Amino acid sequence: MKKYHIAEINVARMKGVNIEDPIMKEFVDNLDRVNNLAENSEGFVWRLKDENNDATSFNPYDDEQVIINVSVWESIETLGDFVYKTFHTDFLKRRKEWFHSYGKVYTAMWWVPEGEYPTIQEAVDKLDYLQKNGASEVAFDFRNKIPMPKE
Repeated sequence: MKKYHIAEINVARMKGVNIEDPIMKEFVDNLDRVNNLAENSEGFVWRLKDENNDATSFNPYDDEQVIINVSVWESIETLGDFVYKTFHTDFLKRRKEWFHSYGKVYTAMWWVPEGEYPTIQEAVDKLDYLQKNGASEVAFDFRNKIPMPKE
């Protein structure tokens, strides 16, 4: 039986003009801490990162105020534990200090075959799909979880 992992993208529109803006300092100062926590969390598989060990240099929306994060986890549960039950939660609760509202949908999840990692374009397309069509097997969120495919 084929095994799947959960992939996710989340996007945010910074209050700063770019990642170097002083308003973003505390967020940026904790990126390594949060990324290290993710990589050492149960169920972590992979995350998008550049030579600076984060994803802030990627700009798929051609907008310096929008940052993205893409990662892969063993399950929805292990992703949820990281997002909602670790130090990451403190930053999630404070996101309005650094980020504007991104609209209704700023995160999307989908199932990927074990060993496969999404491209940035695939992740952006999944978020776009969820924004336009709502939750389905194509893309979903924590409120509307779709079970792992059975093959």
